[in-house]
Amino acid sequence: MNALWVTLLVVLALALLLRWRWPTWYWMTFGVTFAAIRVLIRYRSVMDACGLTVPPARWRLALARVANRPVPEARSPRILRLRPTATGLVLRLKLRPGQDAFDFSASSDRLRHSFGLHNVVSREIRSGVVELRMTGYDVLERVRMPRALPSEVLRVPVALREDGEVHYRDYRQVPHALNVGATKSGKSVYQRTLVAGLAPQNVALVGIDCKNGVELSPLAARFSALAENPADAAVLLSALVQYMGRVYQVIRAEQRISVGLPDAEITADIWDLPAHLRPVPVVVIVDEVAELALAANKAEEVRRDQIVTDLVRLAQLGRAAGVHLEICGQRFGSELGKGITMLRAQLTGRTAHRVNDETSANMAFGDISPDAVLAAVQIDRDRPGTAVAGDSSGGWSRVRAPHTTLRQAVDTCNAHAHRTPSIPELDPFRPALPPRVHVGKVQPKATAAGAF
Repeated sequence: MNALWVTLLVVLALALLLRWRWPTWYWMTFGVTFAAIRVLIRYRSVMDACGLTVPPARWRLALARVANRPVPEARSPRILRLRPTATGLVLRLKLRPGQDAFDFSASSDRLRHSFGLHNVVSREIRSGVVELRMTGYDVLERVRMPRALPSEVLRVPVALREDGEVHYRDYRQVPHALNVGATKSGKSVYQRTLVAGLAPQNVALVGIDCKNGVELSPLAARFSALAENPADAAVLLSALVQYMGRVYQVIRAEQRISVGLPDAEITADIWDLPAHLRPVPVVVIVDEVAELALAANKAEEVRRDQIVTDLVRLAQLGRAAGVHLEICGQRFGSELGKGITMLRAQLTGRTAHRVNDETSANMAFGDISPDAVLAAVQIDRDRPGTAVAGDSSGGWSRVRAPHTTLRQAVDTCNAHAHRTPSIPELDPFRPALPPRVHVGKVQPKATAAGAF
């Protein structure tokens, strides 16, 4: 008997230690079993309490009346599958006639409390089938990206979603995106993670960093072009517009549309061109876009209008030419001047880190989802890197990027520097890399008293 109590105490201590230090292992060893039993036991009562049941069918009521039996209970959605994952449970339900997927989305917070889980996210799989992705612990507290991730061109894993899934930045699906966030919100870390993910791929990186290059110049080994002030940025963007025009000439020359040409060989973008003719895709990363839109005199106003015009042209026409925009800044609203809202309308992807006011969140999600605006305002200051990611379809989710240090990003860019393509229009803006010198430990020289 004493041995049994000792064993139970050891198991309890082990469970508490795992829950504190390694929540993933706690969930996979103890938590998933307890949670699955809790969900199955409480399922019918929770569905009824949350208003997710439907009255019995008329024929069941008539049959009960004829047989003099009690009135049948309200019916809950039928469980199709309950699948455990490394972060939670996936519950797939078959809806009853008259139910709507929106009802489950609106009840997600009540389901979370009723089942005793950390988070519940609802999504519609197909007509009549809803999937509840439930996480057993806070997966965004310590972000651990899966080690084995599929590698595709222009598809980069940049963060972890609150439901435990990986959040990808897919430029083929979402060509242009906006990334806003206050100082120390994790915007720069997200940017580093994105550059480090693109570095091993066959893409050209173009950077515009008007903070004298302090954010992007350490990664210059992997950049085909880099501008560090608004004047250079204006010339660089004009060169990108010229490059885009040249790519369209290549596409037009290869179309040769005729009756006998197979449909698979007709193209209106670079992706259906022959491999030996296909231009390398270009990702343009703009840091602190407000610096490009500010003007203090007439000369700067002319330059500013030209910059915004070129950015709008790249956003409207660049996708087919393989040119993609990643616009970053602390604020991005109409106060930046003419053409800014037109540019924002072309940025399908939206990512908002912690912001200082609701107006900044409205700039990112006001035209997409009011719920996303509220979620962006509620991001905790002690959670740098946490953001709300969405797109123009209205869907959104909380994400958090892994902490990629500048040293890690620099090492990745240096290791893949040989992949940096040369584009004739952008060669004048190729960053000059200083020679790498290994400096040993320097002994301080003795100085006279009072010397500096």
